[in-house]
Amino acid sequence: MNMAIKIDSKIVGFKVLTEDNQKEPTESSNDDLINNVESMHENLERPEMLLGSTYKIKTPQSEHALYITINDMVLNMGTAHEERRPYEVFINSKNMEHFQWVLALTRVISAVFRKGGDACFLVEELKAVFDPKGGYFKKGGVFMPSLVAEIGCAIESHMKLIGMLKDSELDEHQKKLIAQKRKEFEEQNKTQNNASEEDNFPEQAQLCSKCQTKALVLMDGCMTCLSCGDSKCG
Repeated sequence: MNMAIKIDSKIVGFKVLTEDNQKEPTESSNDDLINNVESMHENLERPEMLLGSTYKIKTPQSEHALYITINDMVLNMGTAHEERRPYEVFINSKNMEHFQWVLALTRVISAVFRKGGDACFLVEELKAVFDPKGGYFKKGGVFMPSLVAEIGCAIESHMKLIGMLKDSELDEHQKKLIAQKRKEFEEQNKTQNNASEEDNFPEQAQLCSKCQTKALVLMDGCMTCLSCGDSKCG
C-alpha cells in the first residue's frame, strides 16, 4: 500500500522513473568515469612489481650479447581502459666497451617513458642512427646501421607486443605473391636455397631500401624485393 506524501514546497521539475532510465548512467557519472582513467605521467608512483620482457641482441661486432629488459606498468587494471605502457628499460652485457653511453641511453629512454604521451617516436629516432664504422647484417639479411638502431628495433618489437604500435605484417595474398616470385626467381637462376628457411634469400640479392633486407633481385627486368614485395616497376 502506497502512502501519500505531502509536498509543502513549490514543484520546479519532475521525472518519471522507469526500469530503463534507472539503469542508465547520468552524464555526470560518465564524466567521472572518463576523468578517472589514468594515463602515464612522471609523478606516477612505481608499484612494487612490474611486468617485464627481455630481448637478446647478438651482433657480429662483439662476442657478447646484449640483453634489453623493458618493464611495463599496467594502467587502469581490471577496467575497460586497461593498458600496458613501458616504464623503464635496462641493458645488460658482459661487454663493458659501451657501458657509459648504454647506461645514459637507458636512463634517457626510461625518463621519456615515464613522462607520458606518445613515446613511439623513440623507435624511428633510434633506428635512424648510423655507425660511422659501418653497420652489419642480422640473420635473415636485415641491415642494421648501428647497435643503437637494433636497440630501437627491440623497443619497436615490444611496443607491438603491448599494442602501442600496429604490426605492419603482409597479408596472406601478399605473402603468396612473394612466395611465387621467389620460386620463379630460384627456378630461373637454379639456386639451391633451403626452402624451410624463409629468411634465406639468394646470395646475389641486394639491399632493399624499403625494408632494409638483403632480398632485392632482378626479375623480368625489374628490381623486386623477396621480403616485402616492393617493386621498382610498381
